[in-house]
This record gives sequence, C-alpha cells and structure tokens, in this order.
Amino acid sequence: MRAFTPFVLTALALGVKAKDQGTYAVLRFNNVGGQFSTQGQMDPIASPGAKSAHSHGIMGGSNFNLTVTGDQLLHSRCTNAKILNDKSNYWVPTLWFQSPVNGTFKKVPLFYMNAYYKFDATNDKIKAFPPGLKIVSGDAMKRTPPKTGAIQLDPTKGEIQPVQWTCPTKDSHIARYPAGSDGTKAGLPDPNNLGSGAGFPVVNCDGYASPLRQDIHMPSCYNPKPGPDNYKKNMAWPTPTSGGKADCPKGWIHVPHLFIEVYYDTLQFQNDWDVDGKTQPFVLSNGDRTGYSSHADFISGWDEKTLQTIIDGCNAGFTGMDKCPDIPGGLNMDTCQMKSAFPDPSGEWVKKLPGNNPLSGWGV
Repeated sequence: MRAFTPFVLTALALGVKAKDQGTYAVLRFNNVGGQFSTQGQMDPIASPGAKSAHSHGIMGGSNFNLTVTGDQLLHSRCTNAKILNDKSNYWVPTLWFQSPVNGTFKKVPLFYMNAYYKFDATNDKIKAFPPGLKIVSGDAMKRTPPKTGAIQLDPTKGEIQPVQWTCPTKDSHIARYPAGSDGTKAGLPDPNNLGSGAGFPVVNCDGYASPLRQDIHMPSCYNPKPGPDNYKKNMAWPTPTSGGKADCPKGWIHVPHLFIEVYYDTLQFQNDWDVDGKTQPFVLSNGDRTGYSSHADFISGWDEKTLQTIIDGCNAGFTGMDKCPDIPGGLNMDTCQMKSAFPDPSGEWVKKLPGNNPLSGWGV
C-alpha cells in the first residue's frame, strides 16, 4: 500500500485550483475477494463486437459489453466503483503464473485495484470526461525494452513510458532486477526507485499488503475532432510549460490524468518457484513473459456534473475520493458482478492461455 500523508477531512472540501497546484483523489472499488467485476476475452475498444485476442479483468459499470457506444455506460444498473455516479469501465490484461514443473498456467487472483484521479498543475481548465470517451495506454504488442525503467510522460523528452511494475518487499534493499540488465533477458530497474521498473521483477514481492503491482498512466489531453471513439488519435500527453505546469494543445480539452494501479495476489505462489535472481514465472494473458506490454483501457461512464464537482473541490489524496463531502449521487457499496461473454477456462490449472496465445519474450 502506498504511503501518503492523509488529508484531514476539514480540508477535503476546500480543494486547490488545479491550474496552480496539482491535487488528486483515489477512486476505490468494491471487489469480491480475488475477482474483478468480470473477466474474459472481451475488449470493446480494440475488438468491438468480437472475442478479443487475450483475456482482461474489468471493473466498473454493468453495461460493459462487447460493444460500448455513446452514453451506454451511464445507464448501467450498477457499478463497483465507490462513487455511485461513476459507471465507467476500467480494464487490464489478466496475469498468470506458469508452473516451472510442467508449464501449465494458473490465473493470479486480483488483490485490489485503485484508480488515481490526478488533477495536475496546468494553465488549462480541467474538465470532466465526455460520456463514452475511450482511452488506451500501453502497447499490447511490445516485447522489447523501453529506453528507461522509469515512468516518462514528457512528450518533449522522446518515447513515452507510461507503464511500470512495482514490487514491494520485506527487505526494501533487495534488487528487483539483475545487476546490469539491459532489458533483453530481464527487466530494467527504475533509476529513481529501487522497488519499481520496466518488466516483471525477478524476486518475490512479499511486502505487507502489497504484492506485485501493475502501474499504468493514461494521457490527459483530449482532441474532440477525432471524437471519443477514435482511441488511436483522440488523446495526447500534456506538454510542460513554466512553473511546473503542463498544458494541452490549443483546442484540446484537459481531462483528469488517470493512474491505475493493480495489485495481484502473487504471494500465494511464492513457494512454487525458485528465486534465482535471473528469471521469473509470471506471464500476461497475451503471452508476454516480459511485462513490457502492460496496458490499460478506459471508457468513461461518469455523470459529468459529479466528476466536475470532484475535479473542482475534492483534494482527498490517498484518503479516498469517497471521503469527499457532498458528492452528487453519493457513495456505493455494490460489488456489481457481471456475466462474461467469453469467460476464462474454469479449471484451476490450464495447459494453454485463453485464446491459445503463445509465449513470447524472455526465454522463448
């Protein structure tokens, strides 16, 4: 669990003008133990109306389907977001453990997931997502190492690196990646954070209440000309200006900066593999053994008035968005489980990944 200084409740309603100082509020979810709201080969952004190539774990509104258009999500009968008027969907690839004994796979259960709503310092007015806005971050096809193990979101500095893996450990000084790794056989450490890096770490992530975590940042500049459905062209990263601020291009809309963190219950596998400091047993549902293809998708199902209220006046930080007062629509305790159109295999151990995706990356 991240360590942040909590904000006192009396300060939550005050907020800080986003253009002057960055603020944030964490959205949490009511998930059934070990489960997303639904899981399976579904991706209405990349594979609308069809079975997707790999499996995902999905959170949010119950109107999630193989096709999602317009304000469809706003009419969901339920959501598992703790803010009732957030019927958005958030999804990531599922994670699997491959047995070093016989090569079979077992799905790694979800531990929990958070969505950080960051209202970064800017000269722009930060506005609520329009209904149905589709955002994708990360590259599901990537198997080659990025230029750095650190997060890099500045478009003036070259390649964007929006994804990372974080590995809390009981021994905070242990190296998570092999010394001198160039990323071709194991991951790259973050030079600024010993506990994080690009690609899967090669040690057991056994920190208290904090197993292996996937981190994904999403761009926050929306271009209304391509429209909300054109996810390949409708989003960009803000450009730094003076005073620690970052702005969107003229005519674009500055929306919240989403940062999604997903904790997986990898602790239950810690005795099932031998830690050698060189290799690791986890694989994403697309067959990626590196973890470089970490990615996340989002479709907005927010009531715009509710989200704008949060943007303008909720500086709850890690205390949680649900602790902000006077949120339109109030809070939600529903776990909102949904039936999967293409569920993952029901067996505990399976011989093939969903979609029969071949392994790729390190050691293949």
